[in-house]
Formats: sequence, structure tokens, C-alpha cells
Amino acid sequence: MSARAKKELGQHFLVDENILRVIERLAELSPADIVLEIGPGRGILTRFLADRVAFVHAVEIDRSLEPFLPATENVRVHWGDALALDLGALDPAPRKLVANLPYNVATPIVVESLSGLPELERWCVMVQREVADRFFARSRTKAYGAVSVLVQLATERTGWHPVSPEVFRPRPNVDSALVAFRRTQLPPDWPGVKRVVEAGFAHRRKTLPNSLALSGVASRERAETALRTLGREPDARAESLDPSEFVALAEAL
Repeated sequence: MSARAKKELGQHFLVDENILRVIERLAELSPADIVLEIGPGRGILTRFLADRVAFVHAVEIDRSLEPFLPATENVRVHWGDALALDLGALDPAPRKLVANLPYNVATPIVVESLSGLPELERWCVMVQREVADRFFARSRTKAYGAVSVLVQLATERTGWHPVSPEVFRPRPNVDSALVAFRRTQLPPDWPGVKRVVEAGFAHRRKTLPNSLALSGVASRERAETALRTLGREPDARAESLDPSEFVALAEAL
């Protein structure tokens, strides 16, 4: 029995079981864990998790993969788009997200889980190497962007491991990485901070005040005044601000 990966779904099936031990270590799996897995594919990670944790919620959009997924008491498969399903209503509530995330939805899944799944305590996700680098990129670097700020405001990195294309079928044309991080604490007014961060990076060639103005978040003059209260030049760009400064900027606007 075989299933062909669907390019439009960003599918790259995990086939090398050696990487599972790395996932187990980085995710700090324990018998009491309630785990959310998004994109289980042929179920190699799902079965591994089911043998080691209390319960697994597996979210899969591709119904053709149903024969590959385990039918055990501690695995529940939820069929549908992870970005459309109400994952916050899962019962029991997952405490860890452990997944080989589909390439085309990896970033929005992680960002939305920061606030949408408040019970999550840890993440251990397999993503494209450039995405993994972006999550914890530093300000003033090419990889630094809105997702960097949001992830770093809510979590701290606990582990990282490069992953060869050889562990997947079909073999992707890019390198991957496992990245693990744990929740710290969302800043107050997370929706407001998120809006400022995303608007600030929406027009990367513009100054931060111009980008905020173009996005309808604040007038250019108001944004310039707010930057001055932070001790920043009024023509600063989003990529020059550290994550904590975005919290202060949102409060000042």
C-alpha cells in the first residue's frame, strides 16, 4: 500500500525512523503528554507518539491517507484544514505540538497556535530550514521578520537540529530543521501587538511609520512620535527594532 505525496498540500512524508529519536528528545516526550500532530501523512510519527504519550490529536486534510493512520484508543484523527478547524476546542487539550508540518502552512500554524492554543506549553516542529532560522532570527538580519518577533515574544528556543532531505519521500529540494521551543508568556494586548508587528513588516522597503500608515494602523506622524518616545529615530525600519520594542511601540500608539 502506498500513497503519493500531493505537492499542492506541501506533503513530504517522513520515512527515516532515526529522526524520531531526535524528536523524542527535543519534544521531551513523557507518558502523560497530550500531543497535537498536524500533517501526520503516513503515520510514522503518529505511531511513534502513540506508543509514548497519553493521547494524540492528529489533524490531516488528505482523506486518502486514512488507511495509513493508526486506529488506537489514544489516537484521534481530525479531518480537515488545520487553519480552519477549531483546534482550541480539542478535548483533551493538547499541551505539545509535535509535527512534521506541511511546508505551505507551517508558518501560519505556528503563529496562530501562540494565542489560539493557550494550553500549548511546547512545540517541536519539522520545517524548512529557512523557516526554522526565521523563527529565532535576530533584528537587523535578513531572516528577521514579523514571525520572528511574534514567536520570540511568546516563546524561547530550547532545541534545534538540522534534517537532511534524505529522511523524506519525495525528497524535497530544500534542507529542513527541527526546532523546539517552549512558551514563556504572551504580552498584554497580544492582538494589538500582533497587528502592529504585522503592519510594520508589511512594506519592508518603507520606514516603520510609513508602513504602519499604509496598513491603516496609525498615522505616520503618530508613529514617528511613538518611536521618539522609545528613543528611536522617526525613520526607523521594522527590522531594526527588537521584539520587546514592538510591545512598547504598540503601547505608545
